[in-house]
Amino acid sequence: MRILGIETSCDETSVAVLEDGGTILSNLISSQVDLHSRFGGVVPEVAARAHIEALDPLLEDALEQAGTDFGGLDAVAATLGPGLVGALLVGLTAGKAIALATDKPFIGVNHLEGHIYANFLEHGPPEPPYISLIVSGGHTMLVHMKARHDYEVLGQTLDDAAGEAFDKVARFLDLGFPGGPALDRLAREGDPNAIRFPRAMEASDDFDFSLSGLKTAVMRFVKKERSQGREPDPADLAASFQEAVVDVQVSKTVRAALEREVGTILLGGGVVANTRLRGRIREAGEREGLRVLFPSLALCTDNAAMIACAGYYRLEVGERTSLDTEADPGLPL
Repeated sequence: MRILGIETSCDETSVAVLEDGGTILSNLISSQVDLHSRFGGVVPEVAARAHIEALDPLLEDALEQAGTDFGGLDAVAATLGPGLVGALLVGLTAGKAIALATDKPFIGVNHLEGHIYANFLEHGPPEPPYISLIVSGGHTMLVHMKARHDYEVLGQTLDDAAGEAFDKVARFLDLGFPGGPALDRLAREGDPNAIRFPRAMEASDDFDFSLSGLKTAVMRFVKKERSQGREPDPADLAASFQEAVVDVQVSKTVRAALEREVGTILLGGGVVANTRLRGRIREAGEREGLRVLFPSLALCTDNAAMIACAGYYRLEVGERTSLDTEADPGLPL
């Protein structure tokens, strides 16, 4: 089965062709980083217009790379939400139009589910249950997956998402946009124990997260140091901030797996590209006898292959999405 996947939830336009749920025939991504960098963040209208310009050439190139055409597809999957509504509409409308014109099944995919299923592309479908940590620019949540498509959200951020916090602190440190990768690189040169920033909600009985206070703590620390004539070392600052974020994410994820007696942890989302998070959670998993899986760096960020993969497993159980279904920027998992 060949599925065309389309992803336009935020600032990356992506088209992929997936075969039998696991073989990537093509997975093309057009980034909008240069468009948004001067604004220090994603501008929704600019993002939507860029998707319109990029989508048709990507569709043509993705099909050519996969050695097929629209007639050779068996289904179409596109991101339904969550995301920026204008951006979502571009990919969703294109996906529904292709499905209608070719008389192929259409499946609208939850973007968050796509991040989870990115693991299936490289590791094969692991046996459930799982604990999944989803960390991206817009989301930070822990999910208990008792079976495929059976989700229980255990906790999520009460304020800033992890990626949002990384970007804000990186902007404060003049590291540019996107801030997460730049902060990760800088942190490798610093001491993660140089500054003891707060670990918000690490000891709480629930699985929620809070990152807004940590971001504020970093800014207050810098202002205090400067008021006393000292300039904090940027690398130590980045490493210490990053460690505070990672500490809470790792400890709560592992605790969730142990409490729910789940042997496998799946990570998904752009922040999973963070090298410290990958290393720390792998070490914690080994100590506790837990299997920890995460996608390669190329599949951590928003991409259409993960959307096609999630769509494949929905189609496999007979699901279809009506062509009347609208984009949902707040779509829950």
